[in-house]
Amino acid sequence: MGVPKILGIETEYGIAGGPDADPTLASSLIVNAYAQHGQSRVTWDFVDESPDNDARGYFHDGAFAPVIETHLANTVLTNGARLYVDHAHPEYSSPECRSPREAVLYDQAGEEIMRRAQLVANQTLDDAHQIRLYKNNSDGKGNSYGTHENYLLSREVDFRDVVRALVPHFVSRGVITGAGKVGWETDVARGASFQVSARAEFFEEVVGLETTLKRPIINTRDEPHADADRYRRLHVINGDANMSPRATWVKLGATALLLVVLEERGVGVFPSPPRRPVAAIRAFGADPSLRTTMESEDGRHLRALDYQRLLHELADDYVRREGAPDVGSEDEVAGLLAEWGELIEGVDHHPDSVADRVDWVAKWRVVEGYRDRYNLEIDDVRLRAIDLQYHDLRPEKSLAARVGLASLGTPEEIQRAVFDAPGSTRAFFRGECVRRYPEELVSANWDSLVFDVGAGPLRRVPMMDPVRGTRELTGSLFDDNPSAASLLEALNG
Repeated sequence: MGVPKILGIETEYGIAGGPDADPTLASSLIVNAYAQHGQSRVTWDFVDESPDNDARGYFHDGAFAPVIETHLANTVLTNGARLYVDHAHPEYSSPECRSPREAVLYDQAGEEIMRRAQLVANQTLDDAHQIRLYKNNSDGKGNSYGTHENYLLSREVDFRDVVRALVPHFVSRGVITGAGKVGWETDVARGASFQVSARAEFFEEVVGLETTLKRPIINTRDEPHADADRYRRLHVINGDANMSPRATWVKLGATALLLVVLEERGVGVFPSPPRRPVAAIRAFGADPSLRTTMESEDGRHLRALDYQRLLHELADDYVRREGAPDVGSEDEVAGLLAEWGELIEGVDHHPDSVADRVDWVAKWRVVEGYRDRYNLEIDDVRLRAIDLQYHDLRPEKSLAARVGLASLGTPEEIQRAVFDAPGSTRAFFRGECVRRYPEELVSANWDSLVFDVGAGPLRRVPMMDPVRGTRELTGSLFDDNPSAASLLEALNG
């Protein structure tokens, strides 16, 4: 019943500066700077986009699909990723990846791509209009933007079971994967001096289609970008933007493992969710003491860490009995489970021991150290500035770059991921076409490519299975076909 957990991350970056301090214009400058610097001339194809499909098969009153802004800068990269303007933010959507570790590499590649784009764009601007990018989730004025995760899931799983199984995880995981935040931005968190999660206070519903208003813990967008008879794509919008690659690894890996458990063992093995999930995600996210408890549907009063322990035990038992090749190699899965457990125990008993992996702990140490040094009140504006600086992409300004966060992947692997698509999914085929046939490739999206070879109509090549189009399956096609025309002939043959 299970399917490979193809996964990836979409990150909207915070942006400041630019001409007239216009974030949409500044975002367009960022995307175009990277594209015009020779990295891509291929545009995005919107023909298969269907963000209004709801996994429940109906719409709530007041629930609206995201607006697709087809007129804004939008391009496809040689590493298989998408780089574009989403409303007033530059967004990097990673290519499809075959394991959590691979997805983290391509998330870090996205940071490097944004740094390069920022550098190129700023070379055209005077000092007063320099653009600054932040990998964070809110502007400090109540406006939040997302870091969305995507997981391939079997269509056989009832979506109601997805909700029932994953709510306990999504309301509680912020205690180990939260990015932290000084202060509060909405009335529901009023008075909070420091929050574990930067984004938890912005969630208002348990289930829904929206991503910008009435944000749900479980998003119902049913847009698999694949064969809809076989697959779902779980579109997760409730996570924080992590500067720690190890936190990102656990965030992706733990969720992928739990989805495998759901596919293979069903919803009945999962712990009961909180009676009030929205109140739980907000309360857990606002409490750095980690003492807050919420009543679950079976009557127990549990902390976020209690939920995480139950879920970790569930995943660990499954892996010991069955393995989890749909998530990653045996070594990676073992490492994930060990790291997940270490983070749970660390934040509970010895937070300093995980400050190199848990963003909110690392940020809290910096904030408290600065506060003590200068005898500041917790609501001092300078502490808000430190919060923002933690997420600054400029290496010379970023506080995250100075706190000793543990790495995942080598600099060489990340640099390769900037330019080369993962060989493990269909992203390889997309990325190689962008690299080799930029003049003939008219447009691309997740599940198809459109070519113009100069004779006859435009040719669309479907890619409906994310686990095909790999280097192993298609690498020789590129070696044998130097032109797009010959590639299409070979595919038709």
